[in-house]
Amino acid sequence: MNRSERFEHGMKVLERVDGEGGKRVVASLGDVSPELGHQVVAWAFGDMYARPELPPRDRQLVTLGVLTALGGCEIELDVHINAALNVGLTATEISEALLHSAVYCGMPRAINATLVAKRVFADRGVSPLPTDADA
Repeated sequence: MNRSERFEHGMKVLERVDGEGGKRVVASLGDVSPELGHQVVAWAFGDMYARPELPPRDRQLVTLGVLTALGGCEIELDVHINAALNVGLTATEISEALLHSAVYCGMPRAINATLVAKRVFADRGVSPLPTDADA
C-alpha cells in the first residue's frame, strides 16, 4: 500500500476501535505535528491494530495495562477506555483490569486510571457494579 492507502486503511480501523475520540486526537495534532497524526493512523492503527493475531478486545486490555503502567496517560486512557467499551469489553472487565494493574504498577497509577474510567463510564451511562437486576 502507498502512504495514502495506509492512512485510509488505518482511519477505518481507528474509527471502528476509537470512534470520535481517536479522530479528535489525530485532529488535535494537525497544527503542530501532522506527521505524528499520520503515523498514529497509518502505523498504529493501519498496521498494528489491524493485525489478526489478537482480537480488538485483547489489544485494548494490553493497551489499558500499558497506559496505566506508564502513568501520566490520562488523555490516552480516556480514548482507550472508550475504545475498550466499543470493542466489547464491559465496564466490569475494564475495572477488573485496572484493579489487576495495581499489583504490577502500583496503587497511584491504578487509582488514576480508575478515576479516568469512572468519568468515561459516567459519560457512557455504564457501571462496573452489579445492579439490583443482577441480584
